[in-house]
Amino acid sequence: MEAAIGLIGMLALMAAGAPIFVALGATALVMISLEGRPLMDAAGHSISGINSSTFIAVPFFVMAATFMQKGGIARIIIEAAEAWVGHFRGGLALVAVIATTLFAAISGSSVVTAMAMGTFLIPAMVARGYDRPFSLGLIGASGTMGILIPPSLSMILYGLIAEESVPRLFLAGVIPGLLQATLLGAWVIWYSRRKGYASGERPTRAEFISRNLRVLPAIAIPLSVFAGIYSGYTTVTESAGVAAVAAVFVALVFYREVKPREIFGMAAEGMRTASAVTFILMFALLFAHWITGSGVPTALVNLAVEWELERWQFLLALNISMIILGMFLDAVAVMLIVTPIVLPVLAQLDIDPIHFGIVLIVNMEIAFLTPPIGLNLFVLSAIAKAPMSEAVRGMIPFVAIMAVFLILITYFPEISLWLPRTLMP
Repeated sequence: MEAAIGLIGMLALMAAGAPIFVALGATALVMISLEGRPLMDAAGHSISGINSSTFIAVPFFVMAATFMQKGGIARIIIEAAEAWVGHFRGGLALVAVIATTLFAAISGSSVVTAMAMGTFLIPAMVARGYDRPFSLGLIGASGTMGILIPPSLSMILYGLIAEESVPRLFLAGVIPGLLQATLLGAWVIWYSRRKGYASGERPTRAEFISRNLRVLPAIAIPLSVFAGIYSGYTTVTESAGVAAVAAVFVALVFYREVKPREIFGMAAEGMRTASAVTFILMFALLFAHWITGSGVPTALVNLAVEWELERWQFLLALNISMIILGMFLDAVAVMLIVTPIVLPVLAQLDIDPIHFGIVLIVNMEIAFLTPPIGLNLFVLSAIAKAPMSEAVRGMIPFVAIMAVFLILITYFPEISLWLPRTLMP
């Protein structure tokens, strides 16, 4: 009963507009005090959780994403993708899928990806005759790949809370990310032919080569991260540092859309974001400490045993619950609340925590698209200066595609697990 009161109080704080870290921290501190457990132990648990070399990767990846977002990378990736497929029917919509997939491997954030891509692509698509709701839905759904295609900040946070290998999580997101891009691309091709959207002009050979050469420094950043981690030469944290330095170098030297005097301001912006993530993680660990000691996970395990739930039934109920929560809570909040509660049940039902992490992240992707809280809806509506109703209408078919994608990821775990099991047995 006490745990139920605590969870309801936390949800009430979030509904009232309290920041995530305040809702998590206040709930945990009050409930731990009421239960008579020592607060010093709780504080030590939170601090020790962020006293991790893996966590240092977070500010570095945030810094890299900040420089890549403001360094003209989105436009350059779009131009390169357009050189390949822009001349097909509905080519600009297909460019949106391909370019967003590439940018997602750089940004690590759904909102940043949607914002960067939407700023360039939505006006261009509308000018070429694409329906604005379709354009909003496409960029919104494609933008969610920012948290699925590695490196992903959400994967790092999940790895820290669940105490799972971040490199394995990164590998687990590769094939699902490519599958999501394929599903979106297939829908775009069919819909564009049905609507008769125009094709663009085929670039000259010289222009084709120029655009592809120009995008190479941007693509080299995520490639250097993966090469360092999986060759064993660098840790996740060291690779994140390399990515941050490389992002500054690429933005200053190759694309020259960032002035040297702007570096400190951009660095400060990145550090503000990293600081916010630090507070969220610290209080999420405190919340996990309370949940674990409250007996909620144990009760959930006993309930699963008593009801004789099979794996598919548990995952179905969990997905439905997370989709509903994602409609009313921030996507990160859903992850931070659900993870510590569910982890003990995974072992009981023989569900791989790496597989569950990808299922959780796909649910977070859907949360970014569903009203009334979906952040991508607000971002894209503001960029396009479109009413929210248009953004919601445009998202409907893409949410349906994401639901199909979620079913595939949930019930075919090898989609997520084949690559990490093969490369990191």
